[in-house]
Amino acid sequence: MTKLKITQVKSTIDRKEPQKRTITALGLGKIRKSVVHNDTPQIRGMINAVSHLITVEEIE
Repeated sequence: MTKLKITQVKSTIDRKEPQKRTITALGLGKIRKSVVHNDTPQIRGMINAVSHLITVEEIE
């Protein structure tokens, strides 16, 4: 299964509460912190909701 490396590149200060909760649910919270998740529809939806705050790269 494909994995996604998700890195936070922008702060959640002055963002709406749902965006802050999505960042927390992804396991992020600090700039330049990275996490690896399986590529699932649920994770893709979370990525789409906060795509302006993160970068995503596929890894094997």
